[in-house]
Amino acid sequence: MIDVFHPSFLMLPPLKSFDGDVRVPGSKSITNRVLLIAALAKGEVQLSNLLYSDDTRYMGNALKALNVDVEMAEDYTQVKIKGNGGAIQSPKEDPVDLYLGNAGTAMRSLCAALTLGKGAFRLSGEERMKERPIKDLVDALTQLGADISYLETMGYPPVSIKSNGLKGNFVTVRGNISSQYLTALLICAPYIKSGGEFHIHVDGPLISAPYILLTIDIMETFGIKVRHSDLKDFYVPEGVYQSPKEFMVEGDASSASYPLAAAAISKGRCKVLGVGKKSKQGDVDFVNILQQMGGNITMGDHWIECVGDTLKPIDVNLNHIPDAAMTVAILALFTKGTMTISGISSWRVKETDRIAAMAAELRKTGALVKETNDSITITPPEEFPESIVVETYNDHRMAMCFSLLSLAGIQVKILDPKCVNKTYPKFFEDFLRIAK
Repeated sequence: MIDVFHPSFLMLPPLKSFDGDVRVPGSKSITNRVLLIAALAKGEVQLSNLLYSDDTRYMGNALKALNVDVEMAEDYTQVKIKGNGGAIQSPKEDPVDLYLGNAGTAMRSLCAALTLGKGAFRLSGEERMKERPIKDLVDALTQLGADISYLETMGYPPVSIKSNGLKGNFVTVRGNISSQYLTALLICAPYIKSGGEFHIHVDGPLISAPYILLTIDIMETFGIKVRHSDLKDFYVPEGVYQSPKEFMVEGDASSASYPLAAAAISKGRCKVLGVGKKSKQGDVDFVNILQQMGGNITMGDHWIECVGDTLKPIDVNLNHIPDAAMTVAILALFTKGTMTISGISSWRVKETDRIAAMAAELRKTGALVKETNDSITITPPEEFPESIVVETYNDHRMAMCFSLLSLAGIQVKILDPKCVNKTYPKFFEDFLRIAK
């Protein structure tokens, strides 16, 4: 893991080959969802292969601060949670302060979950979190009786919550800003006093739909079956989550995109272990995009192998996999033509404004880049520079994506490399073990 004592930059030498196997860490998306659902569930569950990263640590520490019965292994990959089968109650009379860094999933889902019980809470995070909108979720919760106030800027964290449960059988939420709003409402829906079934209507288009299917799948594993109509209307029965005895988190499909792309770029080979065709994660669809661009893909139930070949540009809408779409933008630099990636408006409200950040750093390679609010168009440079310095904007995916440029045989200086601790703490160790 890259720790706080690491230098402020990491110099990647010019590299030419990438050939080897790598086991990616557990899925961040699954880890944070299952931690919260297990805390709300009745019974004890042994969770394995969890991701230990900044985002999941914030969620785990928050649950412990809320007096949830959590036993963590030293490396955090094994966690035992005993839920009481009900809403989380405040462990004290004074407000409970929870610091959640820049963990969007933790901020949104806990904001909703903590309205279910009784008590006072304050949720805060780092400076970027104060720029990530939460208004649509708060508006939906307010319709159900939640008492939530903004402590600084209207519509953004930090927030103060005074909880006394939620009541109602219908709510509307917009789906075009972040799917995390809907995920938060779905996770909490069984504990809303609905009188039978809770109905959530999505107003407008729904982005990142695979993440919603992932949420529904985990809910079903814990005994709550969600009905939906074309991912537009969702119906959740009132009830109590029931913990299975064991739950294993699969490897992170978003993290798998980087070594697979590295093999494609270098015309090498990589087998990623821990995620495959049985994956429930939407970002596994990255392999289909990579295959369309020219990568040779083979998949097993729990592994994916890529053998690189000449890459070609394609125009593609990646509304459903916005995180892996960043890796596709890097692949565009290694094609012989112009490529447009659309459906990525959610990049604007991620860890940084990813459209602006990607455009700025891609231009350092000599690429011609055009951006809109929903797309980015990339024309590769005729020749790469000998070296570049990459600003990462405290965004883990910027660091991991732009490390791939070293495989063009150029020196890449990655600023603030420790930002990868958010989701893949050992990324650079894994990358440099295979890349030569």
